[in-house]
Amino acid sequence: MITVSIITVNYKQLQLTFDFLKSVRDYAPNFPIEVILVDNGNEEDHEAYYRAVMPEVVYIRSQKNLGFAGGNNLGIKQAKGEYLLLLNNDTEITDDLLVRLKHELDVRPEVGLVSPLLLYFEDKRCIQYAGYSKMNYITGRNRGRGTMELDTGQYDAVSEETGYCHGAAMMCRKRDLEKVGLMDERYFLYYEELDWCEKFKRAGFKSWFCGAARIYHKESMSVGKESALKTYFMARNRMLFIRKNTSWPTTFCFGCFFVLVASTKQAIRYLSQGKLNLLKWHYRGIWWNFTHRKDDGSLGYKL
Repeated sequence: MITVSIITVNYKQLQLTFDFLKSVRDYAPNFPIEVILVDNGNEEDHEAYYRAVMPEVVYIRSQKNLGFAGGNNLGIKQAKGEYLLLLNNDTEITDDLLVRLKHELDVRPEVGLVSPLLLYFEDKRCIQYAGYSKMNYITGRNRGRGTMELDTGQYDAVSEETGYCHGAAMMCRKRDLEKVGLMDERYFLYYEELDWCEKFKRAGFKSWFCGAARIYHKESMSVGKESALKTYFMARNRMLFIRKNTSWPTTFCFGCFFVLVASTKQAIRYLSQGKLNLLKWHYRGIWWNFTHRKDDGSLGYKL
């Protein structure tokens, strides 16, 4: 019987995903696991390439780009494990990761999702994530704990509730999804893991941080490159997240703050930097929320 199903989504990152599979092969524990690789939005079949490093990988190719949520949902539907571990393909695991995360779920029935300590791959002493604060629904912002701190073992013994889990690495019980449901594919990119945490919370479960488990993340330590796609979905989904997960008075207060304060600051920054195209896509993301219902599945962006 398969204990843990590891699910990862690849989008045109051949070598990165190859290295991910290699790390799972080298550091996965001895209890039964399966690795599900969703090759998302890829017109070419790379199954043979990935089987060279992991012959038993469950390879699923989707010619359509389903986004982060859709890709993970596709993998979840095929999973046979009692536990599901969703990992970004730009991560590399450690030898006790699965054991420690599974232990947290085994001893804490109130926990629905658990994430480990995330460290930057380029500097394995530098912390990216050690938990999140709760969301301020008026500003649509929360804070990360431990970000850019030097890892001296200060979180090794920390096992506690967190505002949100980190989308790069989170484990849950498969049976709980009968109550919680899958990720909301309307987000496509950004905020889907925060929304999933909210769904777990409404179902009576806690989001949890386990500092004794760790993983290395290859995300850049510097600010990521801005793009029209990122700008649009960050604006669209920030507002969609609030609309979906709060009351209408809170949504109204957030909308006033976001449009009049946060977006004004963003507009000034884009104008000063001459990034008129990004300014356009920022406001298009906001406008989508004024012209579409919160349960509308249209993206409003041509991929």
